[in-house]
Amino acid sequence: MGSLLNRYRSLTLLLLVLVAQLILVAYQVKTNDEVPLLRVWVTSAVTPMARLLGSVSGSASGLLRHYLLLVGAQADNQRLAAEVDRLKMENRSMRSELATAERARALSIFQQRTPSRTIAARVIGTGPAVDSRVILLDRGSASGVRQGMAVINADGVVGKVTAAYTSASQVLLITDPNFAAGVISANNRVEGTLKGLTRTTCMVDYLQNEEKVDAGEWFYTSGQDRLFPRGLPVGRVRSVAVGKTFKQVVIAPSGLARGLEEVLIVLEGVHETLPEAQAAVAGPTLLPPPPADPSRVGASEPAGPSTEPGTDADRLIEKYKTAAQAQGRYYGDNKPAPKPPAAVKP
Repeated sequence: MGSLLNRYRSLTLLLLVLVAQLILVAYQVKTNDEVPLLRVWVTSAVTPMARLLGSVSGSASGLLRHYLLLVGAQADNQRLAAEVDRLKMENRSMRSELATAERARALSIFQQRTPSRTIAARVIGTGPAVDSRVILLDRGSASGVRQGMAVINADGVVGKVTAAYTSASQVLLITDPNFAAGVISANNRVEGTLKGLTRTTCMVDYLQNEEKVDAGEWFYTSGQDRLFPRGLPVGRVRSVAVGKTFKQVVIAPSGLARGLEEVLIVLEGVHETLPEAQAAVAGPTLLPPPPADPSRVGASEPAGPSTEPGTDADRLIEKYKTAAQAQGRYYGDNKPAPKPPAAVKP
């Protein structure tokens, strides 16, 4: 670079002098608006760069502002999501507590109304098997619980105690195939043996095909097994079918319909009377016949309901017959009897 300047030193000095002179001239020369020409040149040269820098600065500040807003919105969304989750958990907890309170209240009312002596217990566990139909209660022999006692709730029969420990007891649910209890139907008073069928249904065994069982009919404990007091609700008939040997009756147990958390153990059972059979639904009350239409009643006939027997058609036929007799004619079967033949002269 130094050798190049040394070689063109004269030309370089000439260019510098010309540029300096041009700048002085531009500084001295003014435009029509009394603005120095040099300022116009400088402004024209600097304005695009300033505009570009301003645009870049505005875009950068806008992006930064939007980024900060997005970061704040994300933080607000996370906070709101956490608040919603907390409120959902509180709502679920409150619903659970309310349902528990309602079940406890219903169980307490049922315990006061039933004549049997019972003790309340809470479900604390289930059997280890996947399809286990055994539950564990927090009441045992220390509370007077013994093997074979009935377990019920406000909705119906739950099961029976199969093992009693000091502070806990084991209960076999009504849906277990090994469960058995004597039952009787409410309407037809048909007696059978209740057994477990599936996890949600039971069956009534030893019912003859000739015996009548209605769909939707309630079954109650009969008391013949000497374990369950007579009159406890068991469930309603879900389906009825004729089997090879016995009638196939499937029951939906009412005691398991709303889940199990609190139950009653029957310490001393008292038999109750069965509810009366459900009466047949009465048919609609028939109204008396409407009065006769005044526009269709003759002038000689009084307006109002007719007292003549028969239908309107019969009364109309009688009216035509009466008119035909008055005119000396016959109508329908009102033909006069034929005259007897004259006697034959000898």
